[in-house]
Amino acid sequence: MEGDHIKINEWLLPLSWLYGFGVNIRNIMFDFGMLKSKSFDVPVICVGNLTVGGTGKTPHTEYLIKLLSKNNQVAVLSRGYKRKTRGYILASTATKMPDIGDEPYQMKQKFPFIHMAVDRNRCHGIEQLIKPDVTPATDVIILDDAYQHRYVQPGVNILLMDYHRLIYYDKLLPAGRLREPKSGKNRADIVIITKCPLYITPMDRRGIERSLNLENWQKVFFTTFTYGSLYPLFGNRDNTLNLQELKEKDILLLSGIASPEQLEYDLGKITKFTSLHYGDHHNFTKKDIAEIENKAKGKIIVTTEKDASRLSELGSSVFSKSVADSIYVLPIEVSFMNNKEEEFNQIITSYVTKNSRNSILLKNKNARKS
Repeated sequence: MEGDHIKINEWLLPLSWLYGFGVNIRNIMFDFGMLKSKSFDVPVICVGNLTVGGTGKTPHTEYLIKLLSKNNQVAVLSRGYKRKTRGYILASTATKMPDIGDEPYQMKQKFPFIHMAVDRNRCHGIEQLIKPDVTPATDVIILDDAYQHRYVQPGVNILLMDYHRLIYYDKLLPAGRLREPKSGKNRADIVIITKCPLYITPMDRRGIERSLNLENWQKVFFTTFTYGSLYPLFGNRDNTLNLQELKEKDILLLSGIASPEQLEYDLGKITKFTSLHYGDHHNFTKKDIAEIENKAKGKIIVTTEKDASRLSELGSSVFSKSVADSIYVLPIEVSFMNNKEEEFNQIITSYVTKNSRNSILLKNKNARKS
């Protein structure tokens, strides 16, 4: 496979067994009704994963926003990881990044017409979004990174898996990066294998599907990253650069995301570059700015939209003018492989169209299980 990114800390496996025991008990309590999941009278779509970070949740959530916003008032509800506030917040275009977190801020800035809310208590957040005084009223809610938040019963559960970190090779935290046992995949209505290489073969796809051992009613899709034109972070956004224009230029890739490997691989096919990588959701300090200034001399800086959310909050004044003018943002989108985009779109839009109440898909799934 193109780039095996899995690293298992064998010496931590005993702690993983203890962690897994606790997670299994929690899941059993939900499965047998000792802990209750709540359904809502509005279509709810959950996008999440079994691993810690790096499966492409934000680009896939943005795909759903673009798909559903044509005919619906879309709301996105996130926990707002690393935000500096508490409780429920319904964002406006004037809301600051620290108040809602970098990913919700990114989505609100790109799609100002959506209801973008954050609340650690997802049930409470949904209740706020469907109140009669929300104008315009919410038609569908997308739960961002809520696969383990089982207090909400979504109508459609979308599980994302990184092609480079397929769950059957991984281990539970802290030895690996699994948040819960592999059996958690059984709750998914749709499984999407993300960050696939363009040359993935039919045999590879069939091998992955067999290894996942999914039920017949679970749908599997494969997606890959596509990249838009780069735009200046602090300048005129019309002054764009095509990705191919970076060839033969001196590039610094600046990232603070969970898994930069696919981005590094794709950029490496176009040009040579230096990579400066920080941790996921990293808040840039004065020391970091000095490091960026030192390594960016004479280079074009390429960064992600997620990192741009945090860098823009600092403002251009923290950088020298030459460095500020050289920072470009690379938009990342997802593309469905094997001409399956229409099939996926049909599943999602049909669910939302036909279900003003909670999911028929959920009822059918429960009936099949029975």
